[in-house]
Amino acid sequence: MLKSMTGFGRGNYLGKLKQVTVEIKATNHRFAEVQVKLPRQFTALEERIKREVLQQISRGHLEVFVKLEDAGQPVRELQVDKALALAYYKELKELAEAAGLPCEVRVIDLAVLPEVCQLKEPEENMELIWAELLPALQDALANLLEMRRLEGQKLKEDLVSRVAVLRELRGKIAAKSPLVVRLYRERLATRLQELLEEGAVDETRLAMEVAIFADRANIDEELVRLESHFAQLEQNLQEENQVGRKIDFLLQEINREVNTIGSKANDLEITQTVVQLKSELEKIREQVQNIE
Repeated sequence: MLKSMTGFGRGNYLGKLKQVTVEIKATNHRFAEVQVKLPRQFTALEERIKREVLQQISRGHLEVFVKLEDAGQPVRELQVDKALALAYYKELKELAEAAGLPCEVRVIDLAVLPEVCQLKEPEENMELIWAELLPALQDALANLLEMRRLEGQKLKEDLVSRVAVLRELRGKIAAKSPLVVRLYRERLATRLQELLEEGAVDETRLAMEVAIFADRANIDEELVRLESHFAQLEQNLQEENQVGRKIDFLLQEINREVNTIGSKANDLEITQTVVQLKSELEKIREQVQNIE
């Protein structure tokens, strides 16, 4: 199934330790690139998140946003730096004596001084956190993949219709191509007749000039290769695997054949059709940038 590279997925999981929310935003990129944004204390899980994403995504720029909130009231530990509190008391007492003031320092006065009392957060168990983060991540990935699949179906329908347009334009060129040599011969014969006035046209020389032109303007091989490329393009659009790069390569080959036809076919109508072909190819190339 053709898949788009753009999309969005969200997943949630409520565990015993954490309430987890994961959001994934995917945009176009030549290769697979994953950026993870999560609270600093959980950065140890970043590589695991990337590996999980890359198991299912092969192309695109992905931003993974992870939010973790405590599921219940966290158990915090109060730490009192007794040595620091006593040091404060000693200095305050000496200051009071030096100033000739009474020293009336209460315990609560010491407790509110900087760094005397601190709440210590409990250490996080990364294995337990990962066990609760993973379901939310998988849920977000599933939603992202579904959106990419739906977008991919729309892209496929558009591309199939555009390939049909390419075939139609190729058919116009193929129909006109045999007439080019005949028209050239008629114009050349007319021109020679005008130059020679009433003299006889050298049929042998005329035939030679026409043969040289016909060989130079022949685009049969290019038309055959175009048809082959179109068939491969349609086949790739039906494949299940990642085909974005393969289609991009095919478009380069098609563009090369179209350019050759434009340079060889000495005919205004064919030249105009070539311009149409290149315009459609550019539209297809823009769409292919969205395909995984």
